[in-house]
This record gives sequence, C-alpha cells and structure tokens, in this order.
Amino acid sequence: MYVNRNYSLKMTFKWSRKPFYYGVAYAAVITILYQITEIKFTLPWEPISIIGIAVSFYLGFKNNSSYDRTWEARKIWGAIVNDSRTFATAVLTLLNEIPNENTEEIKKTIIYRHLAWVISLRHMLRNPKTWEHKFGPKNIVFVPTYAEILKNGLDKELEVYLSESELQHFKTKSNIPSQILKRQSDVINELRLKGLVSDFKQVWFHQLIGRLYDNQGMSERIKNFPLPRQYASVALWMTYVFCALIPFGLLDIFLKSDELWFWMTIPFSGMIIWIFFLMERIGDYSENPFEGAYNDVPISSITRGIEIDLREMLNDENIPKPYPVENGFLM
Repeated sequence: MYVNRNYSLKMTFKWSRKPFYYGVAYAAVITILYQITEIKFTLPWEPISIIGIAVSFYLGFKNNSSYDRTWEARKIWGAIVNDSRTFATAVLTLLNEIPNENTEEIKKTIIYRHLAWVISLRHMLRNPKTWEHKFGPKNIVFVPTYAEILKNGLDKELEVYLSESELQHFKTKSNIPSQILKRQSDVINELRLKGLVSDFKQVWFHQLIGRLYDNQGMSERIKNFPLPRQYASVALWMTYVFCALIPFGLLDIFLKSDELWFWMTIPFSGMIIWIFFLMERIGDYSENPFEGAYNDVPISSITRGIEIDLREMLNDENIPKPYPVENGFLM
C-alpha cells in the first residue's frame, strides 16, 4: 500500500507509460498515412464521443467494484485486529487459577497459537492465483526489507509460535489457519474439563473463535473469487476499441481549423489513450487486495502490529519491530 500523501506525476506516468507511447506511435502512423495517401478516412467525433461515454461509465463501474473489494478486505482485517486483541485479553483475564497448573504458560501457548493463525492466514492470502498479476509478493522490489523476510517462508515464522509437534501436524493440512482455530477450540474444551474455564466462558470463547472463522472465510471469499472476468475483460476490450478510433476523430476535428494543425492529432491522441488506459489499470490493480501489489491492503504490516500488541500483553522479550515504510510503500 502506498502511504505517502500523493503519487507523484513521475511515478504515475512511469507505472502507466506504455499506453501513452503506443498511443502516440499509433496516432503517428494514422496521421502519416493520411498525409501520404490523402484518403479521407477521418470519422466524425460525435459517434466516437458516444462510445467514449459508454466506456467511461463501464470503467467507473469496474473501478467502483474493485474499490469495494479492497475496502471490504480492509474492514475484514480491521476486525481481525480487534478480535485478536479481544481474544488475547480474554485468555489473559478469564482463565481460572488452579494449583499445580502452569496457567501463565498455558495462556502464552494459546496466544502464540493465535499469532500462528494470523501469520498462516496472511501467507495463504498471498499465494498467487491465475487471475492475479504475475509478479507476486515474492518478486517485489519496492520494499526490499519485506522481500528479504519473505524468503524465510512460512515454517520459519510459525516455528516461533508453535511447538515442533504442532507445526509438523499443521503442515500436513491443506488449510492451516482453519486447523489452528480448531485446535484452539479443542484446547478451550480441555481447559473446561480441567476447571480452568467455566461452561459460560467456554461458550464465549467459542463465539470469539467463530468470529475469527468468519473473518477468515470472508478473506478467502475475496481471495478465491475474482472480480467476474466478463466485467474485467469487456472493460479492457471496450477501451481498446474506443482508443483505436480516437486518431480518426481528432483528425476530423483538427482538419477543420487552420490554427489547430492536423499534426496535433498525435500528442492529443496519446494523452487521451493514456488517460483511459490509466483508469482501466487502476481498477485492474485494485481487484485483488491480497496479491501483494502496489495498492493492496497491507496485511503483512497489520499482522506485525497484532504480533507486537499481543506479545506486549504477555510482557514478552525480543518483540519484533514494525515493518518500515520503504519508497512510500507499506506491505
């Protein structure tokens, strides 16, 4: 996620410059052919502008849908932050003290297991899908510190919070976060049988775990179900059709004026084509808020924030630092 106040014009153009270059080259070919052949192949601007209006509405719909997916993802992970703090506080304050039971160690184990859930969920959401952009989080270059941490893999992060036996058990499962939550439920039930948790508290803990399952399921829904490809694809092809007609319409306009020489078709075509493809690209890069691209929800930094909060509640040592902002980006 980009966290500086504004993208600079230089960064915006660098990210989206190819349509401008292609648009200028395409318009130059059309204009030169017109000059050489003198064939009247211009088109009136009015019908082209109608197509442009339709494309604008369609791009607006696509961008709104993409933004809704991103904003929903951010709300889900905001709920994960809140529920994580609630769960940890409940574990620390609602377990009964019983002689011959190392309750402090039990509390720490449960909270550490919860951190393993958050981390494994983050890793699962970062796994690439066929409809996402190909570079993926492991190939990012704009946040080198985070890219270096990613090389350690999931096992390296989980071994800090799980016992060796639990880690090996969870590695055999296809959905590690779900299995961790199930294990949390089993542990709460074991604590009830030991008298560390009352029946009422057990129900309340299960409600908390149910909310975590809900948050995970909503995240998986966004991750595993793309913006319907018919909407994404039609917006792209409509943009191509409209932009292909732009030089013909601008030639018709500029030929009618002695002051607006028809060679002005080239830069204006490039600019209009760039603007439309920029709008399409913004929507395209907002569809998948967990893929680890420039404008995604910073679930890695949110996860690290949860780690810091919960380990501070435990008065832990060697608490990790927040991920730094690098080149204006936060992962």
